[in-house]
Amino acid sequence: MPFRTQKISDPTYPADHLQFITIKTARLQGRGDICVFVPPGESNTDLPLCILLHGVYGSSWSWALNAGAHLTALNLMRVGKIRPMILAMPSDGLWGDGSGYLAHSGRDFEGWITEDVPTAVGEMIPQAASSTISFIHGLSMGGFGALRIGAKYPEKFQAIGGHSSITSLDQMKLFVEESLDVYTQMDSKDQDVFLWMQQNKDRLPPIRFDCGTDDLLISYNRQLHQNLLGAGILHEYEEFPGSHEWAYWAAHLGEMLIFFDQQY
Repeated sequence: MPFRTQKISDPTYPADHLQFITIKTARLQGRGDICVFVPPGESNTDLPLCILLHGVYGSSWSWALNAGAHLTALNLMRVGKIRPMILAMPSDGLWGDGSGYLAHSGRDFEGWITEDVPTAVGEMIPQAASSTISFIHGLSMGGFGALRIGAKYPEKFQAIGGHSSITSLDQMKLFVEESLDVYTQMDSKDQDVFLWMQQNKDRLPPIRFDCGTDDLLISYNRQLHQNLLGAGILHEYEEFPGSHEWAYWAAHLGEMLIFFDQQY
């Protein structure tokens, strides 16, 4: 068993095909939670894994219970727009207003996402036991985590995405009360999405990100788009009406899942 303790909810008590995992991991110096959507179907095996990262103030339940992510996925599967995939929706580690999915404060919030979450899902969800296909996506702070982690570890993911993403660490000050000094990293690339994409430009998986035209992060997303164009890095970028809110993210998750489905 890779974790000192691990627990999973009893599927006898159904919750729209959601299951809940709690593990104790050294990377968090304690326990971490993962909400998992497992598509129904006896024949589902070795399913792709899509990791969804929440934003500041959120937790493992945010994607499911603020945006109905599992219902969006299930509906797309039922109409044949995507094939079955597992959604893993972990907490960010529950540090402060948001961990940033970085290593700091004696905890490795990045390793929690890149190592512990896929391992726990593979260990405890039979439909993911031998899965080799993974995607990573997030919103706001989670978009920062997904785009940065996906670019830093391109071999781990078949595609990466973001909604309304923070694109550089300094933008965290728009949301958190904690000092940015706490988040500061030794390697400057760990504080900026574009720097990792530039570093690994020849190894990147497909990238897609979007932002609402009334979002407070729209200028940063536009700048990332321009930087990627200037560097010759292939990607998809779209803008839609909307602001920095769950209504926007719920409305556009389906497009991201369809994008992911097209990558394998």
